[in-house]
Amino acid sequence: MFSYTSSRMVAALAVLSLLAPTSVRAQSAAPAPASAPQAPAASSLPWYQSFRIRGYGQIRYNRLFETNDQFACEQCDRSWGQNGGFFIRRARLIVQGQVHPQVFIYLQPDFASTVGTSGNVAQLRDWYVDLGVDKKNVYRFRVGQSKVPYSYENMQSSSNRLPLDRADATNSAQSNERDLGVFFMYTPTKVRARLAELSSGTGKGSGDYGMLTIGAFNGQTANRPDANDNLHVVARASYPFAVGRQLIEPGIAAYTGKYTVTTDQRSTGVKGRRDWTYADDRVNATLAITPRPFGLLAEYNVGRGPEYNPAKDSIETQSLRGGFVTASYRLDRGKQIYFPFVRYQVYDGGKKHERDARSHEVNDIEVGVEWQPSPNFELVTEWYRGDRRFEDKLRPRNQQRGSLFRIQAQFNY
Repeated sequence: MFSYTSSRMVAALAVLSLLAPTSVRAQSAAPAPASAPQAPAASSLPWYQSFRIRGYGQIRYNRLFETNDQFACEQCDRSWGQNGGFFIRRARLIVQGQVHPQVFIYLQPDFASTVGTSGNVAQLRDWYVDLGVDKKNVYRFRVGQSKVPYSYENMQSSSNRLPLDRADATNSAQSNERDLGVFFMYTPTKVRARLAELSSGTGKGSGDYGMLTIGAFNGQTANRPDANDNLHVVARASYPFAVGRQLIEPGIAAYTGKYTVTTDQRSTGVKGRRDWTYADDRVNATLAITPRPFGLLAEYNVGRGPEYNPAKDSIETQSLRGGFVTASYRLDRGKQIYFPFVRYQVYDGGKKHERDARSHEVNDIEVGVEWQPSPNFELVTEWYRGDRRFEDKLRPRNQQRGSLFRIQAQFNY
């Protein structure tokens, strides 16, 4: 058993190791671009040398050439429309480390969350542990709060994604893409290498969430306690393979469970089921092609879930459907990289985590370009045009059309 003095010596050694000019620190002297978390790889380093601290931040302005200040998307970006201005969209700090050859930890808070009317509030995004079953961590359990392995774009880091916001159709599955649960993942070594290649630098990958994955999670979305006695169950399968220089990853995923529309999510007087608990089931198909130079990401999902019905002023179980296609192209100009892209998306269904399980009908297109003059800075400009119906008890008849020009500066560190 360590004494108090021994504990202090270990802590001091940990600090000195971070300050010392070791080869480990020399290799990380230049900050790398933010990327999706990867599966643990066996490490013989002492635990205090295995930690890595990185992150990214995003600042936006959305109101150039705006044609309708009532055209909005609460889940996309709260600074759209009326009273919007400069906005810190994300301010992430990530701590990760292989503390044991078969134990990997990952912690990510966001210092730009919105809670009620307050912005720039610190809130947990990820905290999980990957426990390797074998020495190569081909089989592992992920325990904690993390992204639910359902949609490719949901799993893709916001630092890698080209469009400024995730598509409504797939992102409506989980608020902030995350929940608390346990997932069992299988990723062969060869597949892990391909996933790492996709997620590093400009690969625009989704990270390693398992070639085959099955798991259970609460189902009320991130940072919210479970509200019923039913866990959600999810399963996903994907396989990246090479065709020439291109890496192609098809995938399929599904989940099922029960979702409870809690008191704080309902307007006074709205009708619904006696226990306010609804079926929440989906199936999603994905095709991802790495931009080398042409890239494509297409997803479509169908299912059912809670949705507000303005004709009956009630929340009911209704069908949902929708998806998107994003086409991109990589242009290398010396050390500078450009990614022009276009995305078209549609969605018809509810968003269970919004007020009264708000009903949505989306038909939007966006055209933009991402410019990377260095690994530590990115600038995205995007023109967005949309036609959206979003209705709840307070807005039972609400159809908005409009366009706007959006700018985002991203800093990777």
